[in-house]
Amino acid sequence: MMDSNDIGSESRRGFVSQGWTRISQIYQGLLDKWTPHVKSRWAAAIILILIFILRVFLKQGWYIVTYALGIYHLNLFIAFLTPKIDPAMDFDGDDENGPALPTRSTEEFRPFIRRLPEFKFWLSVTKSTIFAFCCTFIDAFNIPVFWPILVMYFITLFCITMKRQIKHMIKYRYLPFTHSKPKYKTVDSTVTVN
Repeated sequence: MMDSNDIGSESRRGFVSQGWTRISQIYQGLLDKWTPHVKSRWAAAIILILIFILRVFLKQGWYIVTYALGIYHLNLFIAFLTPKIDPAMDFDGDDENGPALPTRSTEEFRPFIRRLPEFKFWLSVTKSTIFAFCCTFIDAFNIPVFWPILVMYFITLFCITMKRQIKHMIKYRYLPFTHSKPKYKTVDSTVTVN
């Protein structure tokens, strides 16, 4: 049989579970409202990054946190540029140069699907920037380093990584951005019935 303490702890667990469920529903609702506003989302993310950089610049510290954030953002960007199904791993192609994305109308059309969708890219950038900003309030993360070496290492890493990614894009003939996507107009169909 259950005693009164077990019933009380069950109701507390139920209350906490209901509260957590409600908070996660509110959070998901806010994300759903932000989804169609791409420019506003990215403007807010860039403002957050600028506030973070301003804090690091004014406080003259937390260079390791900044470096880690930069590496994480670079990793996210590379995942954003990479197709979900990597053509380098697709061995069904008949070319001697390896598999490639279709370039002619007679070839099979495969739409470009990102490994990291734009919304998840934005969400990860925003969350990581907020986390890094919170880390700047903890002195344990303010490790003294010679920051110009970190900057040079980050620039070198960025250049090498982007060079490799661009070579991959050229080799497998894909472009992750669609600027001239066709826009279809709606036809105003007014049917008169006699």
